[in-house]
Amino acid sequence: MYKVAIVDDEPVIVRGLTKMIPWESYNCRVVGTAGDGQEGMKLIREQKPDILISDICMPGIDGLTMIAGMKSEFGHMQITILTGFRDFDYAQQAIRLGVTRFLLKPSKMDELEEAVRVMIENLEKQGITGKEDGTDEGVGENTPKAEGNREGEEGKEKAEPSEGKEGEETDSPASCFIVKNALAYIEENYREKLKLSDVADQIYVSQWHLSKLLNKHTGQNFSEILNTIRIEKAKELLKDPSLRIGDIAEEVGFLDVAHFSRVFKKQAGISANEYRNTKLGS
Repeated sequence: MYKVAIVDDEPVIVRGLTKMIPWESYNCRVVGTAGDGQEGMKLIREQKPDILISDICMPGIDGLTMIAGMKSEFGHMQITILTGFRDFDYAQQAIRLGVTRFLLKPSKMDELEEAVRVMIENLEKQGITGKEDGTDEGVGENTPKAEGNREGEEGKEKAEPSEGKEGEETDSPASCFIVKNALAYIEENYREKLKLSDVADQIYVSQWHLSKLLNKHTGQNFSEILNTIRIEKAKELLKDPSLRIGDIAEEVGFLDVAHFSRVFKKQAGISANEYRNTKLGS
């Protein structure tokens, strides 16, 4: 049977969707419900549902980013949004990210059942038949592989994963949306003790999936992206002769000046002092 997850912060909506839709007649079963976005993501990662019915206006979440994350990481999953948020542009963007139906509360039962039928048709077109054993295409999970050890530093993931599971959509609009948001978050927070997991949590995807997307879209891993941003910012600060190298290293997020110096020379080809003297003038 197809697995269904329901996410909404209104208990009456959750109960209604669970009990009023004749799920068994559609070869479906509700495998879990959640009352907020964080619980919803945990449920989705545990159960890997084929169908998700969710609100997007819940406390503590960015609805569109959550949708993009789920569609990027679980490309086979069909999503129907059920919300009281009446914004045409928002609805259009949700559909571009891969939502099957965007329904406004209160929705009629025939609208909901039509959405279920369309989601099932889409699953069937993907060759997903709703077998009970849960081994349908696109939903099996592999254990992430480590990229290898790196020097200890915030932003350095000692087990930054590089492989995920089949069925991911790394070039989909949802994946592009996720990468854009991830890069923007890194750009805004490069001064912090930033880790891959911090960014992944902000954009509602797993670490290994974000790592795969960043490599695919930028040709760099997370640590390389972060250090590139930090060194570019450092080059700007080096224009001010009153700033010491150690102060600049701290300002752009490095824990110690020695590590900053190694990374700077690796990227720029010369030391920070040489860069200041030869590139900018004394």
